[in-house]
Amino acid sequence: MQVRGSIALVTGANRGIGRALVESLLAHGAARVYATARHEADLEAIAGLDRQRIVALPLDVTDIAQLDRIAEATQDVNLLFNNAGVLDFGSVLDAPDEAFRRNFDVNCFGLLHATRAFAPALTRNHGAVVNLLTLVALASMPGLGVYNASKAAAWSLTQSLRADLGKKGVKVLGVFPGAVDTDMLKGVDMPKTSPRAVADEVIAALEADAEDVFPDPMSKQLYSEWARDHKGIEHQFAAM
Repeated sequence: MQVRGSIALVTGANRGIGRALVESLLAHGAARVYATARHEADLEAIAGLDRQRIVALPLDVTDIAQLDRIAEATQDVNLLFNNAGVLDFGSVLDAPDEAFRRNFDVNCFGLLHATRAFAPALTRNHGAVVNLLTLVALASMPGLGVYNASKAAAWSLTQSLRADLGKKGVKVLGVFPGAVDTDMLKGVDMPKTSPRAVADEVIAALEADAEDVFPDPMSKQLYSEWARDHKGIEHQFAAM
């Protein structure tokens, strides 16, 4: 899948990995990027990166009617980046039901409904879907129990979407970052990779027609260990 000349839509594009994806897409020659965020006030800064190629649009991925309207208005899209996400800390034994609903509504159902909305355009335009998941979708960290569960469900959806959309000629890439220097992990003291480095790895994997990418040193190392001994990683994470 070539990025040069592509028409991309990025959810959650106002900061973190989403903003970095917009920057990387522009650097790699995308013809147009629809940069979306839940709140319209968050879009001005991202639009200012390139007012010729960026079209900033308010979009809440939990609003199916709004997703359908945006998809109808952007039928030239051939790259969909499902990046919008939320993270709630806490054990599954103690987290309130509202936290589960919020994380699943955005991280799982938001991804699903966005992909459904844009599937006709992606099929017609021989495109691709990129789902921003997480390393802890593979093995849960108890302190991130709610987030882990929503992203693990999104990983399962990604595999199903890959099978279903593959029959229509649409590629699906799963992205499994480790610790990235974004607002989500602000205040967490650990080595982190820059969002732009992650975004550039994602674009390279997309152009290489990869199915999964572990885009930073932490995720590469831990995936290698998980592939060799997934129970060992599960027990390691459980002890954190």
